[in-house]
Amino acid sequence: MNRYAVRAATIDDVVSIDGILQTQIEKGKLLPRTLPELFENVRDFFVVESKNEVVACGALQIFTSELGEIRSLAVSNKYEGQGFGRALVEKLIAESRKIGLHKLMALTYVPVFFHRLGFETVDRDILPEKVWGVCVYCPHYHNCNEIAVLKRL
Repeated sequence: MNRYAVRAATIDDVVSIDGILQTQIEKGKLLPRTLPELFENVRDFFVVESKNEVVACGALQIFTSELGEIRSLAVSNKYEGQGFGRALVEKLIAESRKIGLHKLMALTYVPVFFHRLGFETVDRDILPEKVWGVCVYCPHYHNCNEIAVLKRL
């Protein structure tokens, strides 16, 4: 893997984040997020920068004093498989511990990726903060095939 840095996103990164997310949205792996929404939530994002290019992104959403979620985790198509997703999740885990969260969850189509990082598959029903706070508004709510994973910190 080449040299890279995982860092907090800035306003200047939002267009790059949007581009990376769009590639995954087109593949059906992520739900759409608008550019204004990305600007509004830029403080939740971390990015991986390699050779002066943002190549991956991920966000930490906080639900309660106990629970946070990894959201919008995506790697640019040409950089997949180089460990950037793992580096981001490790940073989001560290950030979650730093601010005092006790549990970190994600909804994913690739649970094995998260299992390698200490997450376990759980029933979505044990995450009412997510289900009733966010999922209920999703167009795929009644037909969701994402898998919930959880890590106790």
